[in-house]
Amino acid sequence: MATAHPTDRLPGEYADVPGWFPPLDQVLFTWLLDRQETAGFRGDLLELGVYLGKSAILLGRHLQDGEHFTVCDLFGGEAPDGANRAETAKSYSSLTRQAFERNYLSFHDELPRVIEAPTSVISGEVAAKTCRFVHIDASHLYEHVHDDIGAAREILLPDGIVVLDDFRSEHTPGVSVATWEAVLNRGLRPICLSTQKLYGTWGDPEAVQDELLEMLRSRSDVGLSVQHAAGHRLVRARAKGMRAPEFPRSRHYVATVPEPVSTSVSSPVPKRRRSVVRRVAVDLLPPVVTRAVRKGLGGRG
Repeated sequence: MATAHPTDRLPGEYADVPGWFPPLDQVLFTWLLDRQETAGFRGDLLELGVYLGKSAILLGRHLQDGEHFTVCDLFGGEAPDGANRAETAKSYSSLTRQAFERNYLSFHDELPRVIEAPTSVISGEVAAKTCRFVHIDASHLYEHVHDDIGAAREILLPDGIVVLDDFRSEHTPGVSVATWEAVLNRGLRPICLSTQKLYGTWGDPEAVQDELLEMLRSRSDVGLSVQHAAGHRLVRARAKGMRAPEFPRSRHYVATVPEPVSTSVSSPVPKRRRSVVRRVAVDLLPPVVTRAVRKGLGGRG
């Protein structure tokens, strides 16, 4: 009998969706998006590279009336060059659009706008200065990340936020080079660094940094450090036993029914007790007399 692949299972809870989206980043996404909404900052949402939809599902919860959410991914389709084809075959061979859509619709009534294509098309698909939040988690190759960052800068509203994944992972040096190049030479200003993501803006980060620091310092499950480099304040956060924020269960959630526990205590069957007369007869009297006593009692007791 064939075993179901993890991507074929319908998620009952958010934690069931496969993907690399640690609790700290779930907290940071949620806080930044909530802050935008509380401030009345409206704009569209964009994600480049969705894998199986874990971060997209969270982003979709923050879509306000009149806003649009767009995702772009190859979904196993034809990559634009040989290096990208090799990367896709190695890391994302199990990715399909159907799996993404199935996961997303487990938590939402409607899909975002899905563009099945290389991220290089995004500038022609999403209008400039329309998005308040962009998450880049597509190719790890320097040239592609460089172009994705350039597209995000065009697409973001002033003071919009871009999040760059894998900027410090040892297996993605191309992302690191493109990210810090954007900070040093292309005007990107860091807001916060998590274990694997850089949160930044082309606006002024000071106000959001101050509020973010206040929030993080109030938590006991976050380690913080603040450093300065090349004229930038770098807020570094790391999780310390952090739990993921609460998230609504999917439409496929089935509550586990606990096994019934018996409250009655069964009493052991008491051993038959011999009568006092019989015990005395057995213990003290000669065998001949004992037999006579037993016969007189008729085997009772």
